[in-house]
Amino acid sequence: MIRLLFSLIFAEMALIVIFVFKTPLRKLVIMGIDRVKRGRGPTVVKAVAGTLFVVMMSSGYNAVAIHNRWSQDADINPTDQILFANYLLEASLMGFSLFLAFMIDRLHHYIRELRIRRKSMEAGKKQNRISDDGKNGDFKALEEESAALRAKVKNLEAELDEKTKEASSAEANKLALKKQSEGFLLEYDRLLEENQSLRSQLQSLDRRISHSDSKKIM
Repeated sequence: MIRLLFSLIFAEMALIVIFVFKTPLRKLVIMGIDRVKRGRGPTVVKAVAGTLFVVMMSSGYNAVAIHNRWSQDADINPTDQILFANYLLEASLMGFSLFLAFMIDRLHHYIRELRIRRKSMEAGKKQNRISDDGKNGDFKALEEESAALRAKVKNLEAELDEKTKEASSAEANKLALKKQSEGFLLEYDRLLEENQSLRSQLQSLDRRISHSDSKKIM
């Protein structure tokens, strides 16, 4: 029994050392404990732990009974001494093995929690990277769109300048034509007045001629 307990304690200590250092063997041990904790594994482990606890309490009770017997009886029997040492050693080994089993369970739980948190942190970092890439892509698209709009604005400004120049030249042509038409009207009026004066002179000449002809006939 004592050899079995020593073997169990050394195995548990080896598992704790494997948990402490990050090696490929730790992954295998964690996978094995994960499988043990599935299905009926927890029930079996609890039953074994309960049995060890009951045997530990029994050994402790026997050791306490022998010690009480010594306090009442002054004579110490060598057999009782051996039994007392055996019971005490068994109870100590069983308690230490249960404590190491509890430590292994807690280490396994904490390592799993640490892995889950690391995975969640990595997933969050990936999501942040993806969102940053999306933001950068949106920013680049906005920059391209703004550059295209700026080019369109420049083209529209150039077209506006050309239209303004055309409108100013058309306005100048309009003013020139207006002045030319006003000159033509003035020239027309002058010619009309000259025509009227020439007609009046022609009519007066016709009258003189007709008057002179009438005198000659008389």
